[in-house]
Amino acid sequence: MTVNRTARRRRRPLTAPLATLLAALSVGLLTAPATASPATAGSGPVAAETASRPDPARELRLTARPATDARALDRIVGSAKVVGIGEATHSSGDFFRAKHRMFEQLVERQGFTTFALEANWSAGLRVDDYVRTGKGDIRKIMDEEFVNSYAFWNTEEYLDLFTWMRQHNVRHPGHPVRFMGNDLGYAGPELFDRVTGYVARTRPALLPRFQELYRGSRPTGTGVECDVDVDAWMNAYLVKPEAERKALGANVNRALTLLEGLRPAAGDGPAAREAHTWAVQHARAIAQVGTEYAFGLTTPEGLKEAMLYRDRVMAENTVWWQRHTGDRMVVSAHNAHLAYETVWPEQYPRTQGAFLRDLLGRDYVAVGASFGRGSFNAHDVEQPGEPVRAVTVGPLGADSNAHVLDRVAARPFLVDLRTATPAARDWLNGARPTRSIGTAYPWPASVTPVRLAASYDAVLHFPEISAARLRR
Repeated sequence: MTVNRTARRRRRPLTAPLATLLAALSVGLLTAPATASPATAGSGPVAAETASRPDPARELRLTARPATDARALDRIVGSAKVVGIGEATHSSGDFFRAKHRMFEQLVERQGFTTFALEANWSAGLRVDDYVRTGKGDIRKIMDEEFVNSYAFWNTEEYLDLFTWMRQHNVRHPGHPVRFMGNDLGYAGPELFDRVTGYVARTRPALLPRFQELYRGSRPTGTGVECDVDVDAWMNAYLVKPEAERKALGANVNRALTLLEGLRPAAGDGPAAREAHTWAVQHARAIAQVGTEYAFGLTTPEGLKEAMLYRDRVMAENTVWWQRHTGDRMVVSAHNAHLAYETVWPEQYPRTQGAFLRDLLGRDYVAVGASFGRGSFNAHDVEQPGEPVRAVTVGPLGADSNAHVLDRVAARPFLVDLRTATPAARDWLNGARPTRSIGTAYPWPASVTPVRLAASYDAVLHFPEISAARLRR
């Protein structure tokens, strides 16, 4: 039976507190109950630059380069193995198109191979199959996989990226590009099938045990073409009693431990070891989903623990892929995931970017994205029941980061913060109001204080942005 995942279902707004939990667990960022607010978000202007201080916009202009300058991007990236490229909203086309262009430049000029997205591991496998082999209809895959909060990836801009990746692989079979999802909001039935299929081939006597451990966690149906609805599954799983979620999480972790111990014999050869390595990683992705949903998501402390776990997992999945494949990678996610500093430690204690720097050192480079004014798609938290809409915002105040960045250049630009002048660095080290918009607007953390120099290695700034083109 073909999956029935309609656009209305994917993009319908959710009721609180479910909207808060899904926004946090899927792709939303820095969410909290409407009564909460970060202690310092937008509170009080940073001391105004005095006439005796150098103009920070003029100082940044000395090292800023057009956003399309491939050589400037080469210098920022250097020899890094993983480059995080952020976004200040989750649904503005300018950010998505820039990531496509930068990935294409890095593929062609520096041999990059993988584009990683803040999407589910199982969704990533399906998109990867398409870009590598042409398997499936990419539009159908996007409609089926990019649902719930992940529906913000179901855009014409990402379709263009995936189409280019497939065309590149047809033209350059000796230098194929790949796609991965490093997130943990959902594990599709085909992911369970990959694990149980491996067990059936190598340890058939243990298959009933794995099926028992996965019962209740595996979405119903067989393979990709089944009656599973990702949106309905995520909604239903979140409202299960905490004790049931903990039991399911314990079972999928038992399955992972069991599979890790089923190592191939010494004489089985490299193909057997490779098959086992991938099967374990697939089982690990299943266990990650079960672990995330087992936290006490209705309490502030439980949500904080879940967010910490999620960002650590995204970093670990990315590093696993990079080390196993040897690929140089672009990682696409919200600024608040890829930055080195968190803007809201009470709710969002540590970022994927901080974990990546721990694991990779200088082999990880973070490029934050910024904008002055413009539009994006989001759920309107002030109008429950309304569909996703385009939101337009004007410039922030004179105390904001964007106010100065807007004066650097009239067109989008890229600036390496590490090579900025001392006077520019002094300004970049100050915490100033900055927009940070996830899947819903407005949240209390839509504007937060950010220290640019402490958060990123480089910044990509757009004076104006426009909403992404949603496919449904």
